[in-house]
Amino acid sequence: MPKLDARYLESRRIGRENGLEVEDELKAWAGGLEAAHRALLERSRDPGAMLGWIHLPEATEEARVILRYRQGTAWAREVVVLGIGGSALGARALYQALAPADPPARLHFVDHTDPGPIARLMAGLDPERTLVLAVSKSGGTAETLAALLVFHRWLEDALGEGWREHLAAVTDPERGPLRAYARAQGLAAFSVPPDVGGRFSVFSPVGLVPLAFAGVAIEDLLMGARRANARAREEAAQSALFLYLLERHRGKRVHVLMPYGKRLEGVADWFVQLHAESLGKARDRRGSRVHLGPTPLAALGPTDQHSLLQLLREGPNDKLVAMVRAEDPGEDLRLPELPGLPAAGYLFGKTLAQLQDAEARGTALALAEAGRPVLTLTIPAVDAPSLGDLLQFLMWQTAFLGELYGINAFDQPGVELAKTYTYALMGREGYEEVRRRLEGEA
Repeated sequence: MPKLDARYLESRRIGRENGLEVEDELKAWAGGLEAAHRALLERSRDPGAMLGWIHLPEATEEARVILRYRQGTAWAREVVVLGIGGSALGARALYQALAPADPPARLHFVDHTDPGPIARLMAGLDPERTLVLAVSKSGGTAETLAALLVFHRWLEDALGEGWREHLAAVTDPERGPLRAYARAQGLAAFSVPPDVGGRFSVFSPVGLVPLAFAGVAIEDLLMGARRANARAREEAAQSALFLYLLERHRGKRVHVLMPYGKRLEGVADWFVQLHAESLGKARDRRGSRVHLGPTPLAALGPTDQHSLLQLLREGPNDKLVAMVRAEDPGEDLRLPELPGLPAAGYLFGKTLAQLQDAEARGTALALAEAGRPVLTLTIPAVDAPSLGDLLQFLMWQTAFLGELYGINAFDQPGVELAKTYTYALMGREGYEEVRRRLEGEA
């Protein structure tokens, strides 16, 4: 599990008006965090509670089934993932972080409805070497079904009756249009457990199937996630408590996840959906109006030291920055001496990893000196066990925050209304009254 460095959350370092008495708070909340942990584990036995993500790392047989399917489709050198939101962000983040330089199959994510990029993607692919993977838990996601219509025609035009081998689905095990279509056409299909929400589904077939094609060690991902489960009551709960207290008592309502390293950029994007859909709720479990709830923001170090850092350090003091760093950078590059450029002499003989580390430490200190709280999460390396651990850690952190806020972190009612309006405007059957109302307001 990521190591927590909370030194720049402490009042003695960043000022009483912005900081916490870290040890005192941990002692005061120990019982509450333990109770929250027990409550989450107990509710995970109820399928309706949508806590099945806790148990996904134990589903090692599912991983073996996926790997056997991968072996049987060795011809696939390109995989097009049709999915949006939680059906794409986790797999994309891990592909960006973990795929080898020459992956056995390249992944392409169609998580939008912009026709130009989709047309260019199809024009550059060989259908004979392409697998199209339609991913939708409900099986009725409009964007995914629209992309499926386009790619289905593309495959059928190129391959004739052979198109079925080149199309697979990841969806609900029993219900929904995508499951019904896969069953009717005899397509390969994998199941999203009904008690797992989309943004928590990265360690289900939603993430594991495409990642297996890309050469990512999916069994090692699950091993890392199991490690996070074993220690959830410790670092994940503590980090959630820090975020909660800093928002509630210090007004830090914007939570910035700032990984240091280009390979981790997608993790921050995945985090934004995880926190936004889980914690942005109007009502708590008792029906009372919620007055707390963080706004997540993705940043990338050191890139955003040259843009967002100005705002983070000198703008409104309503932000907490959580940095993610890797102890072992893996491959590194030494900076050679370059005659005629004496201004760069302080860099000669150093490495890019040393520079990145100095940038992270320097930014944390600069923020702290301005009274801005910084939490650092350190993972051992950018590898499958560490990333499995990190993502499961962040899911646990989100779940603990839901308990502290008293909200249901596992539904997304605010998203559903926009879907209803989309269905009405596109003429879907059953939405005629809504469409008439919308057209009357246009």
